Amino acid sequence: MQLVVARIGRAHGIKGEVTVEVRTDEPELRLAPGAVLATDPASAGPLTIETGRVHSGRLLLRFEGVRDRTGAEALRNTLLIAEIDPEETPEDPEEYYDHQLVDLDVVTADGEEVGRIKEISHLPYQDLLVVERPDGSEVLIPFVRQIVPEIDLEQQRAVVSPPPGLLDDRAVTAPGGDFGAGTD
Repeated sequence: MQLVVARIGRAHGIKGEVTVEVRTDEPELRLAPGAVLATDPASAGPLTIETGRVHSGRLLLRFEGVRDRTGAEALRNTLLIAEIDPEETPEDPEEYYDHQLVDLDVVTADGEEVGRIKEISHLPYQDLLVVERPDGSEVLIPFVRQIVPEIDLEQQRAVVSPPPGLLDDRAVTAPGGDFGAGTD
């Protein structure tokens, strides 16, 4: 199974290093020197990591055969893809690979069907479950313990405890009126 582990950013310096947007919780394993990664687009790879270091909070990588800024800049926006065993799981039991979550049924704690996880959206500040409802519409659910308290891989379901208004289109009301009513 293939897993996107990073996206190559801009060139850094003149010796072929690139910045990397890490998309794995295990960069020390997936992005270590010697790792051979497939790429998207496929024509850019495979790439073998020669060196890696952290500079000003960003991971910098250099690949075998890339020796200058021009070569590094040509790799910009390339996705780095690791081949993993489909049975492999993250070390932390509270973490999941995207492929483990996609296609799980989503239900509320009281058993109400919400839909099925279609994909995971990784934003810089929050991971979101993209859930397709039975009617074909989508709802975005923040992937945090307070809202998604249970993932049951055996039962192939995610249990959600949504705050008011997350799953329905009705206005959220509170004493004193509707939020966002727009009247002065």
